[in-house]
Amino acid sequence: MGIDDLVNQGKQFLDQNKDKIGEALKSDQAEDISDKALDAAAEFVKKVAPDSVDQHVDGVRDNIDKAVGNEK
Repeated sequence: MGIDDLVNQGKQFLDQNKDKIGEALKSDQAEDISDKALDAAAEFVKKVAPDSVDQHVDGVRDNIDKAVGNEK
């Protein structure tokens, strides 16, 4: 089985389970997990990047958070 076969299987899986995946991304569990991951990533970037980008990091974090989970 080659890479193309794996990619095609992945595409088929996504097509067949679009609704379930969408529901999972909007769940309470996804919200909790995404908040923890996004907070950790944002804090890491803030530690290594200049302070002048902190506001941009927070904005990106918030925009991503709106796309995952059930927080509106």
